[in-house]
Amino acid sequence: MGCTGCKTNIDLDRPAMLGTYDWMSDLPDTTNETDIVEIRFKGTRKEFFRNEERIPLKRDELVVVSCSPGHDVGAVSLTGKLAELQFKRKVKKPDRYEWHKVYRKATPADVIKWEEAKARENKVMIRARQIANELNLDMKIGDVEFRGDNNKAIFFYIADDRVDFRELIKQYAREFSIKIEMKQIGARQEAGRIGGIGSCGRALCCSTWRTDFTSVTSDAAIKQGLSPNAEKMAGRCGKLKCCLTYELDHYLEALEDFPNELLAIETDKGLARHFKTDILQKKIWYSYSQSDGGRVFVLDLEDVKKFLNMNKRGQKPSFEGYTEPEAKKENMMNVGELDKKFFTEASPVKKRNKPRRRPQGPRSQVILKPKV
Repeated sequence: MGCTGCKTNIDLDRPAMLGTYDWMSDLPDTTNETDIVEIRFKGTRKEFFRNEERIPLKRDELVVVSCSPGHDVGAVSLTGKLAELQFKRKVKKPDRYEWHKVYRKATPADVIKWEEAKARENKVMIRARQIANELNLDMKIGDVEFRGDNNKAIFFYIADDRVDFRELIKQYAREFSIKIEMKQIGARQEAGRIGGIGSCGRALCCSTWRTDFTSVTSDAAIKQGLSPNAEKMAGRCGKLKCCLTYELDHYLEALEDFPNELLAIETDKGLARHFKTDILQKKIWYSYSQSDGGRVFVLDLEDVKKFLNMNKRGQKPSFEGYTEPEAKKENMMNVGELDKKFFTEASPVKKRNKPRRRPQGPRSQVILKPKV
C-alpha cells in the first residue's frame, strides 16, 4: 500500500472538493505554535484532535486517531495556526469540546484494515435499508460510515418524525456484528455528504465550505425580487437554496430607502402601475395600461417618492424624459413573467398537407367457385 505516513490516494469522498484553501501557505511555518489538527473523514465530517506528541504532519497524510471507543483513520486537512482559527470559527462552545489525540501516522496494516472496513459500507447500507423497511419504520438510511478499526459504524438516517429504532439497533448488531451508532441528519446534511453540482455549475456549498445550515424561507427570495418559481429556487436537496441568504443583507439594507408600498402613480396621461423594481440600482419600472399604449418608464427612487407626494397633494406629474423604447419592455419583464411566457406560449407548428383519400365505395364481393 505504501510506506508509513504516505499521502492518501484512495477515495475520501472527493477530498479535493472538501479541502480548505491554505491562505497562510506563503507565511512562515506555524505548525509548532499549536497542537490542534483538523482531520477529514468520510463525507463532510471533520473533527479536531490534539497532536500531543508533536508528530510532524503534512496535509493529506493518513493518521490514526483515538475515538470513543477504539480508533479511526482519517486524512490531515489543516495544521498549525490555520487549524486553530478554523476551530474557533466552527466550534461554538470550545470549553465543552471533547478532545481526542492523534496516535500515529497510519501504517500499511492500518490502511489495509481501514480499506476492508470501507469496502463493507455499501453492502451494509443496502441491507440496513431492507431491515428498516421490514420493520415498517418511516425513515431512510442515507449513509453508513465504518470506523477505521472495523468495530463500529455510524448509520446516518433521515426522518420527519421521531423514530423508535430500539429493535432496529438489535437487528443491526445481530446482522453486522458491530457496534451501532444512529445519527439523524437533515436533507441539507445528506446533500453535503453525497455532494453534487448545483445549478450554478459549481460544487454544492454544503459539501465544500458551509459548516452550519440556517433555515431559508421563501421571504428571502421575495425580498430580492427573485422568481417565485419553486423549482428554480430549490437546490439538490429539495429545500430552498442556501445561496439565497448570501446577498440578503445587502438587499434588506437597500430596501430601507424604499416606501413600504409602491403605489400606482396618477399622471397627466393616466394611471401608471409599478411592475418591476431594481433594488440595488434603486430604479423602478412603471407602465401604462394597454389602452394607453403600454409605454414603459424607468424612474429613480427619489423621483418616485416625489411623484407619490405630488399625488397626495392632488397633483399629476408628467413622465416626460423617462420613456423607454417599446422594444425593451420584453427584457424588463419580471423573471416569473418570462418563465410563464416561455412555458405557456407554444411555438407555431406548421400544418402539413394531409394526402387526400379516395372515397370508399361498397366493397366488391369475391365469389369463390368450386373446382370441377
